[in-house]
Amino acid sequence: MRLLHTMLRVGDMDRSVRFYTEVLGMKRLRGTDRPEQKYSLAFVGYDSEDRTAVLELTYNYGVDRYDLGSAYGHVAIEVDDIRGTCDAVRAKGGKVTREPGPVKGGTSVIAFVEDPDGYKIEFIEKRK
Repeated sequence: MRLLHTMLRVGDMDRSVRFYTEVLGMKRLRGTDRPEQKYSLAFVGYDSEDRTAVLELTYNYGVDRYDLGSAYGHVAIEVDDIRGTCDAVRAKGGKVTREPGPVKGGTSVIAFVEDPDGYKIEFIEKRK
């Protein structure tokens, strides 16, 4: 068994795909539009689906915002240079919600950014 993808509901497909591809550097892997069922999908990730888990972005026609609830946490992404990555996100219009620094009670260096729908994305700096 292996993890395939995580699905996030989004309020604007084009805006979300732009964020994940242009701001976070993922690739749009595939997508589909299902007008009869009133939804669209886009799969984004850093590598092909046969090699790694990806994100499935789901847009339900006519729904432009969701209540994220209190159970959802975040998506975590390993980065080589956390400060440079946060600077690049800011330069592309992204929102850094927690500046790089050690995790409480530990030594891992983390930061958080937020996607256009309010989903939290944690950057974890790769240990050198």
